Amino acid sequence: MQLNLSIIEKAFNMGKTTINNNIRRLRFNCNEMTQQELAKKTGVSRQTIFAIEAGKYSPSLELAFRIAAVFDVPLEDVFQYKPTGS
Repeated sequence: MQLNLSIIEKAFNMGKTTINNNIRRLRFNCNEMTQQELAKKTGVSRQTIFAIEAGKYSPSLELAFRIAAVFDVPLEDVFQYKPTGS
């Protein structure tokens, strides 16, 4: 039985998303806050902040809200959600 890889690839990619963020810009606009300072204010490691900024890690909903609260901005000013293929 031969599988149609195109159909399988489409099904596999349906659930993928892209989450962009403005954390670096927000940090810069907030007296050039360091990753370490943001990490301390949100209760995570500097490496976690680095990974989120780099787009290598998506934060939990709770952490996303904590980050937004540090900058006193709405969540959508920090993170933008974009499904792939849209």
